[in-house]
Amino acid sequence: MNARLVHFVWSHRLGLLVIVAVAMVLIFPLVTNNPYTLELTNRIAIISLAVVGLNLFMGSTGQISLGHAAFLAMGAYGSGVLTVHAGLSPWVALLAAAVLAAFFALVVGVPLLRLSGHALAMATLACNVVVHHVLLQEDQWTGGPSGLAGIPPLSVGGILLDNPVQLHFFVWGVLLLVLFGALNLVRSLPGRGLALLAADEIGAACLGVPVLRVKVALLVLSAVLAAVAGSFFAHTYGYVSPDSFSIFVSTDLAIMVVLGGMGSVWGSVLGAAVIILLPEVSDAAETYKEFVHGGILVAILLFAPQGAMRAIRQGWQLAVWRWRRAHATA
Repeated sequence: MNARLVHFVWSHRLGLLVIVAVAMVLIFPLVTNNPYTLELTNRIAIISLAVVGLNLFMGSTGQISLGHAAFLAMGAYGSGVLTVHAGLSPWVALLAAAVLAAFFALVVGVPLLRLSGHALAMATLACNVVVHHVLLQEDQWTGGPSGLAGIPPLSVGGILLDNPVQLHFFVWGVLLLVLFGALNLVRSLPGRGLALLAADEIGAACLGVPVLRVKVALLVLSAVLAAVAGSFFAHTYGYVSPDSFSIFVSTDLAIMVVLGGMGSVWGSVLGAAVIILLPEVSDAAETYKEFVHGGILVAILLFAPQGAMRAIRQGWQLAVWRWRRAHATA
């Protein structure tokens, strides 16, 4: 009976994981109603949206992007400027910001994605620097270094999402839908082409995969998800500043991807949760954030180069194999 149960759990692990995730989202507000705790988990969900998109790009192309905070900024400031200065609806502003980020990703992606390695990383970093500089200089629209305040919250069905519990169900519901879509993409027929592209770009091109077109499409998709995350961030906190989208934020997003595992959809959430919750565990993690995050990155690359989620999965597989072997011997 135990052997059948283990076999059932392993055979249906993805479906069971989705069920557990949905159950945790529904139950968590009943377990704790602490606004600060819910604010942390809501922030994890919002940032995870951007990390999932970045992971799809990095995991499928094998390239590093160090400028993804620029797309977060476009979503946040796009929603903020259009609602505060133009008086548009938050949802219309969110859609416009996502279109802006997609257009920017398309324009810069076609030439930049012909690069690879360190050259691409530096080019994406330069894009982040340019966007950050624009946010600082265009103070009549963005508020400059002081930031932009007075951004209204989102509303669904006439209900303002200004309560941590209501916001919890909304942002985590959106994240679960995005995770489900990303998992289906990875496991679909086009997803096999993405896996081939990640393994061998030249081989993928020889087998007919349109490498540049796929790279640009993934960059646009990741930009849209980052812009949506940025819009959620702006409408949740009602305030944004350029420092929230600096190059250090871009490096943190890349560290979240590497920590969870490049190509691991669930690992995106794990990486975001670890980096966001780390300062809550230790004050030193906040004071010496750059050193701590750099140390985490080095440790992951040395001891678990495929990411924490892959290491957890391999550990589980090893435990199941040992359990089966012990019972077969018995």
